[in-house]
Amino acid sequence: MAKQPHLLVEEGDVHEIAIIPGDPGRVDRIADQCDDSEVVAQNREYKVVNAEYEGCELTICSTGIGCPSAAIAVEELSRVGVETFLRCGTCGGLQSDIEIGDMIVASGAAKEEGTSKRYESANYPAVPDYDALTELVGAAERNGEEVHVGPIVSDDAFYNESEDFVDDWEDANLLAIEMEAATVFSLARRKGLRAGAICTVDGNLVEGTQKGADSDDELPEKAKNNVERAIKITLEAVTAL
Repeated sequence: MAKQPHLLVEEGDVHEIAIIPGDPGRVDRIADQCDDSEVVAQNREYKVVNAEYEGCELTICSTGIGCPSAAIAVEELSRVGVETFLRCGTCGGLQSDIEIGDMIVASGAAKEEGTSKRYESANYPAVPDYDALTELVGAAERNGEEVHVGPIVSDDAFYNESEDFVDDWEDANLLAIEMEAATVFSLARRKGLRAGAICTVDGNLVEGTQKGADSDDELPEKAKNNVERAIKITLEAVTAL
């Protein structure tokens, strides 16, 4: 197969398991926890790195912000050999007892975005693969980490999440909001591939906090620290998968 036009990779360039953060900078943070790594390609919001962790080969690829760019990453990576996608990202809490720095493993994602609906009906479930879900939870338990497990929502409009929307999501007992999982889950399911997601809470919309609100940095300090722990959990899940 020809080189993919956005990720600039072709068959043989990547491994079967990929960790897909949104932020290209987080690709480097994940690679730093690996035993060995090598940059494969970099273009636009996409940075592709191959790495090895405890004897397991994996690919790390950023997806940028939102479902449209995440869909491109999943489409192109799946065409050149990736069979398992683990999103390691950040999210905003939607329940008052979810604190900044907590980690959430998604058991499903509501489709408040447009990309997945170009592939299928909004009535079809956006759910992770069972093995990916259980291995992320199992990796957290083996590392002595507590994670929330439950449904989240994926939304397109970061700056238009009105109070009515937030109240409705809270009432539905959705745990958090982010911007990629629904499409990642839906595409993986349609293609017969595996996908899962773990996200660190960087703000809480119910409590009126958002990332970057109280400092010049994008993430609060506790969220920064727990991103590192979420990366560790994701890498441990890779070894099990």
